[in-house]
Amino acid sequence: MENMNVLIVGVGGQGSLLASRILGALFIGRGLDTKLSEVHGMSQRGGSVITYIRAGERIDSPLVSEGEADLVISFEALEGLRYAHYLKKGGTLVTSDQEIMPMPVVTGAAEYPKDIWERLNTYGIKVVRFDALAAAEKAGNPKAANVALLGAASHILSGTEEEWESIIRSTVPAKFADVNCKAFAFGANAAKIGD
Repeated sequence: MENMNVLIVGVGGQGSLLASRILGALFIGRGLDTKLSEVHGMSQRGGSVITYIRAGERIDSPLVSEGEADLVISFEALEGLRYAHYLKKGGTLVTSDQEIMPMPVVTGAAEYPKDIWERLNTYGIKVVRFDALAAAEKAGNPKAANVALLGAASHILSGTEEEWESIIRSTVPAKFADVNCKAFAFGANAAKIGD
């Protein structure tokens, strides 16, 4: 198998670290050498959180270089644009269309870009965009948007529904397992609609 290079990006508090642990467990369960590296940029204050995940026969470094990612999973629209240059040509961005205003926008020092989707179209990548927050709310908990995004990304990462459900149930606390499995299924179905 060729190496799989993934970035998970979001804003502090969105659950990107849990999503990276689920994805890491998926790769490890497939017998792949798997490395994760988490970067917390003021995550408790709503700053960027980036996780690099690499899996393959042999992985020496957890970091993904610009232009080498097969997949970027973004929990927020601007974060998707901010890290799209990490994708290789033909790579896939799976993103929630949720917009969270960063502090410079909140304070009036900057404006939130209005042309995110147009700019993403210039990268030569596939963009899977959907309302992950709505999928999570439909499942019963808005905090499960992270797992809804994994559901949308599951089409790229493959695996059976049973494999994913088993990993989700072994990774999230038992009392949240059902809602997360539902959110995953809603995300997977939303991505099919967008194909």
